[in-house]
Amino acid sequence: MITNATSGTNLHEIAPGIYRINTPAEIPGGSFNFNQYLIADEAPLLFHTGPRGMFPLVAEAIGKVLPVASLRYVAFSHVEADECGALNLFLAAAPAAVPVCSQVAAMVSVNDLADRPARALADGEVLVLGKHSLRWLDAPHVPHGWENGFMMETTTRTLLCGDLFTQGGKGEVAVTESDILAPSEGFRAAMDYYAHAPHTAVVLERIAREHPQTLACMHGSAWRGDGAGLIRALATRLGARPLAAAA
Repeated sequence: MITNATSGTNLHEIAPGIYRINTPAEIPGGSFNFNQYLIADEAPLLFHTGPRGMFPLVAEAIGKVLPVASLRYVAFSHVEADECGALNLFLAAAPAAVPVCSQVAAMVSVNDLADRPARALADGEVLVLGKHSLRWLDAPHVPHGWENGFMMETTTRTLLCGDLFTQGGKGEVAVTESDILAPSEGFRAAMDYYAHAPHTAVVLERIAREHPQTLACMHGSAWRGDGAGLIRALATRLGARPLAAAA
């Protein structure tokens, strides 16, 4: 569904109750795209806000599913403009909403930047929305950001995986079963945004053991399939040390 004909912002359900909001954009060097994910439930959650300037487009798309004012949580992987640039605008639009992030993010940034205190989740902590439950997974420096983490939706096996598998282009296909590793590695080759930390292999293996069936990427198509296999293939492409050596 196109929600804004001018910007091309669009909305698609990629898993039961989970909606991808996609907005194409032009950046130096070509086309790019920004995704947010809305989980419609008793306590609705938005993962990623988009940059501050995209707030009207994202809010308009959310309104096709539920009132923006009903949002209860606004979550993100780490502090960066495309992750949480519109955070305070959403907090103003949704009076009961609170930020959701890692404990590190709350400590070093979010409790100062945000207009309301964060719900800071510990590694492995589960946030129940109603029918959906989200497990927070600390992932420092993977791909970047000391405070980084992901959220695993345990009912649909959907991994809200932030900057993992970033794909360029407009992101026209909402969810695909085709290869996204090659295009994401092609994007990384031109602009390597990974931290390449010593524990990268350990973190990726831990995420793989969650056995996600859908990967909700922040840039590009969401992906459906053997998520564990794809994440392990990414670790190989990154040249991460084997788990036994890295542990």
